Amino acid sequence: MYDTTIVMPCLNEAETIGRCISKAKRSIERLNLRGEILVADNGSTDGSIEIAEKLGARVVRVPAKGYGSALMGGIEAAKGKWIVMADADDSYDLSNIDPFIEKLREGYELVMGCRLPRGGGKIMKGAMPWKHRWIGNPILSLVGRLFFKSPVTDFHCGLRAFTKEAYQKAGLRTTGMEFASEMVIKATLKGMNIAEVPITLYQDGRSRPPHLRSWRDGWRHLRFMLLYCPTWLFLAPGLVLLMLGALVGFRLWLGPIIINGVGFDTNTLLVSSMGVVVGLQITFFGIIARVFAVTEELLPSTEFWDKVTRVFTLEKGLLIGLLVLTSGIVFLIKGVLFWKAAGFGVIPYSEGLRKVIPSVTLTTAGVQVIFSSFFLSMLSLTRR
Repeated sequence: MYDTTIVMPCLNEAETIGRCISKAKRSIERLNLRGEILVADNGSTDGSIEIAEKLGARVVRVPAKGYGSALMGGIEAAKGKWIVMADADDSYDLSNIDPFIEKLREGYELVMGCRLPRGGGKIMKGAMPWKHRWIGNPILSLVGRLFFKSPVTDFHCGLRAFTKEAYQKAGLRTTGMEFASEMVIKATLKGMNIAEVPITLYQDGRSRPPHLRSWRDGWRHLRFMLLYCPTWLFLAPGLVLLMLGALVGFRLWLGPIIINGVGFDTNTLLVSSMGVVVGLQITFFGIIARVFAVTEELLPSTEFWDKVTRVFTLEKGLLIGLLVLTSGIVFLIKGVLFWKAAGFGVIPYSEGLRKVIPSVTLTTAGVQVIFSSFFLSMLSLTRR
């Protein structure tokens, strides 16, 4: 039984894989670890496998393509209780993994390296493209900390360590570059003990371009974060749109307004109505997504959401929906009576819309609330 496995994903890294394995060996010997070096090969054709095996590393062939697939294949095959993972491009100094092992010995479940100066790290000249250093990594890491309240400064550092038990508890699924984000997000959501240590990023030793595709992989990271945070993807914009539409709409229902010589009347009232309808629908999407994620154990439950699901029952949703729908019908009847008083002829444009738009908005909103309440109730049913 090993205590440590150093896992390196590999796809045509013949230029650097040997140096990485040699450095990893030095760490294992110096730290007196019962360790192994495992190369998770993702289809190399340049002799990387032969070099790794010649230097004594164990090679696991992972046919499923992707950074995440290679790492999952390697981690699952690892025999150590502690896993240290690092890219095989010699951009990380595997001869100095001491801080990671120390943190694991202290009981931390995930230990992240930090390349960014903000977290005490250092990036050597030429080691990271400017768009990654000043745009991609800082912004995506900021989004991760904002959305998930994660303590990690550098979400996408490729040098990190964790326990095999923590990896199994996290239940990681993504097969691409977003695997790096998923690990941090799920560790945070599951309340794991996370530490971060400053490291130095060196210019890699490859003569070919990296596998990373800046904009494509950056979008995949951001998309994953949004999908795992329905509060920011749905609820926040939905509630803002709903409240703004309702406030502006109510004022314009009372009559037109003029601000700095610009008039706002029924056309703006119609746009406000759209805001109410769309905002309400997006808000319900957020609630539905959250309930689904909790019931499928994709996200942990929280005290706030437990309270929401207890308070907002199907019966209360139906009651609210019926009240809103009834209000809309009442407004519609008043509009018809106004039309009748005009002999069912042509009525003033603004006056007619000011009566019809609120009725249509309330009727639509009532129907949304009623059927969304039924759908939420279905999602909340206990199932295997």
